Amino acid sequence: MLNVTFVLCSFLLVAQDKKEAKTSEHTTNPMFLNPILGGDFPDPTIMRDGNDYYMTHSSMYYVPGLLVFHSTDLVNWEPISNALNTYIASVWAPDICKYKDKYYIYFTVDGKGNFVVYASTPYGPWSEPVDLKLDGIDPGHVVDDKGQRWVFMNWGYRAKLSDDGLSVVPGTLEKVYDGWEYPIEWETDGFNLEGSKLKKIGDYYYLLAAQGGTAGPPTCHMIVVARSKSIDGPWENSPTNPLVRTWQNSEKWWAKGHGSLIDTPDGKWWVVYHAYENGFLGMGRQTLIEPVEINEKGWLVAPSGPEIEEPMTMPIKSEKSINRLEHLNEFRIGFDWKFFKSYDSDRVLFKDNILTLKAQGLSPQESAPILFVPGVHNYEISAKIDIDSTAVGGLVLFYNEDYYVGTGIDTKKRIRWRKGGIKGTWGHKGGTQVWLKIRTIDHIVTGYYSYDGINWKKEIWGMDISGYHHNTLYDFISVLPGLFAYGEGEVRFSNFEFKILE
Repeated sequence: MLNVTFVLCSFLLVAQDKKEAKTSEHTTNPMFLNPILGGDFPDPTIMRDGNDYYMTHSSMYYVPGLLVFHSTDLVNWEPISNALNTYIASVWAPDICKYKDKYYIYFTVDGKGNFVVYASTPYGPWSEPVDLKLDGIDPGHVVDDKGQRWVFMNWGYRAKLSDDGLSVVPGTLEKVYDGWEYPIEWETDGFNLEGSKLKKIGDYYYLLAAQGGTAGPPTCHMIVVARSKSIDGPWENSPTNPLVRTWQNSEKWWAKGHGSLIDTPDGKWWVVYHAYENGFLGMGRQTLIEPVEINEKGWLVAPSGPEIEEPMTMPIKSEKSINRLEHLNEFRIGFDWKFFKSYDSDRVLFKDNILTLKAQGLSPQESAPILFVPGVHNYEISAKIDIDSTAVGGLVLFYNEDYYVGTGIDTKKRIRWRKGGIKGTWGHKGGTQVWLKIRTIDHIVTGYYSYDGINWKKEIWGMDISGYHHNTLYDFISVLPGLFAYGEGEVRFSNFEFKILE
């Protein structure tokens, strides 16, 4: 049997005091605490279709990718589809939109250009990716007053799209916006004009862009605003720029940026964006939301500032409560679990509460480990592992091929992995079956083993993974827990448990 233990893990809405609110669990109270999606959900893009909201994110190296979420209140989100089921490379900065009777997601594929998928419903199925044959990154879709479709790119470029939105009109790529020149004294990672998202409100097109670099100094990233009465410009920068930014290293949320505007049925506006959590950069870029106002001169302003660290009134009153990880023990591939760089559905079988993985490769990194986003600081995972005689199976906290921590077994020994290689082995008497546990508390990882799942023995090793994040290792990803199976044959995982230790 596979079990999941949860300790109020998504969004605690205020009940009695702020200390309680910090544990973040949805309730029916009209308050919420950021993030709206905790853990590695970067580059959020969001759209409204009547009373329904849809959001997706950069899927980076994980597959199935482009996970689409649905919400009716902008705080409680549930997964509904994956727009990519095959790994094509790292996928960045999508933009989800609806045009006439179809839904589209435009996105960048590292080293391959820009693509689009489409569907008749956000629940899928989605089309195969269509190559736009367009250079640049971070495509943002917009339709002008005449019905012409456009795609805005990084560094202020744009191009005309065909009527079906599946190709670029040749010869139309041009630069139309120079960005906002912020003070040179500000600590950033570079100018990096990207992530354009456009919205027509009243007489103006508002262009939101990311500047300052996605990572680096805590104050680097920001959301800037420009507006124009014509899609052709000229684009006027807001005198109140930036709309959103981390101003001090002491703030809870670092490198705020890459924003998308969204409205509610009562006519109010919000901005959704990502940020790193101070002290927990290894969790990746998390999804936040805050209110936006239009001032007397028609400019967008975000008055909350650091108050987003405190409980806020929900955008839409709701009695819905969704725990994103409540189905974790069902091993829903794509919705809760995903693979690193390679996905073959024939490798996976979940039956009678046992997950069976066909072994692949010669190491955890070659096995395409199956991973999930925990969204919390401290936790442990454990499972009973039953291996074929020629297979190796185990648990892992995985950043990338070169940096991960793992504990596993073959038929004779327990094995420890560190920084992408084996760093110690010890004998065991379990034969093909051993229970394993891996725990992380304040970035310190420890391992445990058991022969009955009740009496646990601590491993001698431990490790500090506080440096496992983009600023030291690059890749714009996060540390994710999961399972692996390599060698030949199969590995069976049962009695799986995810326990939050906050």
